[in-house]
Amino acid sequence: MLSAADNELLVRTNQNTPLGEYFRHFWQPVALSEEIPLPDCAPIRVTVMGEELLLFRNSAGKVGLIDRYCGHRGADLFFGRNEECGIRCIYHGWKYDTDGKCIEMPNVPPGAAYHDTIQIKAYPTQEFADMVWAYMGPAESMPALVPQLEVGLVPSENRYVTKRLIECNWAHSMEGALDTAHFSFLHMPAPSQMNDDNPNVAADVKRLRWLRNDPTPRFTFVDHEVGFVIGGARHADEDEHYWRLTQYLLPNHSITPSSMPNEIYYGYSWTPITDEACWMYVYAWHPERAITAEERTRFDQGGYGQFAALGPGYLPLRNRSNNYLLSREEQRTESFTGIRGIAEQDQMAQESQGYILDRTKEHLTPTDVGIVRFRKLILDEVKALSAGNTPKAAHLGQAYRTRGGGALTADQLQLEEVMIERFGTKTGVVN
Repeated sequence: MLSAADNELLVRTNQNTPLGEYFRHFWQPVALSEEIPLPDCAPIRVTVMGEELLLFRNSAGKVGLIDRYCGHRGADLFFGRNEECGIRCIYHGWKYDTDGKCIEMPNVPPGAAYHDTIQIKAYPTQEFADMVWAYMGPAESMPALVPQLEVGLVPSENRYVTKRLIECNWAHSMEGALDTAHFSFLHMPAPSQMNDDNPNVAADVKRLRWLRNDPTPRFTFVDHEVGFVIGGARHADEDEHYWRLTQYLLPNHSITPSSMPNEIYYGYSWTPITDEACWMYVYAWHPERAITAEERTRFDQGGYGQFAALGPGYLPLRNRSNNYLLSREEQRTESFTGIRGIAEQDQMAQESQGYILDRTKEHLTPTDVGIVRFRKLILDEVKALSAGNTPKAAHLGQAYRTRGGGALTADQLQLEEVMIERFGTKTGVVN
């Protein structure tokens, strides 16, 4: 468990909080590029770590992220006109460029001192992996690169990127991704469904059996310069181990342990909206081939484990407000939870912990070692920044090009040997 003070450090990301300042030293995804698809299209409101902002694409295609409110009398710029390389306030016509500079003041006399002096908050942006990223930290510490996740380095046809609303603190969901022990329960079909004749599980029936039969995986770690790999080994058939290899990348990214050789890779990035909600960016990519139309349709419909079926506003159709459409009959006959969708099952478990979890009440077990390691690493990083040490990982963008996934190996192999056999390097970094 954590002390109350450390729990506060872990969950608070607004301005002038230690973790909030740490997050702001890294580029953060703040929207999907598809949300502002064309020059001069409608702007969108975004709230990032408690800051109310406006995102827009100007006439030249450049993306701006600025304060949501006009510097004149505070009108909401969401209602403004996106025109001629700027956002024009609907109240008195003040116009702002992507740098937040007020470039026109129609109601101010020519030559007045106000001209060329008004500046509202604005943050640098980059587009990468079909996401808009923003840097919200001190200018002198801005990294040159956003994290070079492999999903952004493959051709666009080789990836699929979306997001969904998570209605709890970012750390609940982050920890859920690092806790692979839960798969032995949360995502299990009912025993009657575990057979090769069931088309819903036939492709994965062996993996599901290994997960069900060994609910206490043995975890080991490999540290690297932007985080760590956690490997969970379960007994498989005969003299083999089934490994699930998860990447944690500072401060808020993870590559999943689900992909076996030649399968699609998956990853997540979390951006706090407030301390009680966050966006979870979910992406799939294949290094060697395009994502097929059939796969994209399945992802759109939430028909694969990493993706949820979404409604308007990227809100999952099965969500907190409707108890995730829990069916007690399906819980009795078809699945452990009675909730459809692996993504939705994860979200239910994480959101059920409350909007902000009180970690002083926990009773951790040996299968929680990944959670403990994550908390220690990020809290140490935050405390180091508070002591004046700029995060090194923020400036190591190329080191984020990593892979995670599953492996079936001889049972005598250690984690570093498994990583080399599966990915070619002991850390999973792609050369």
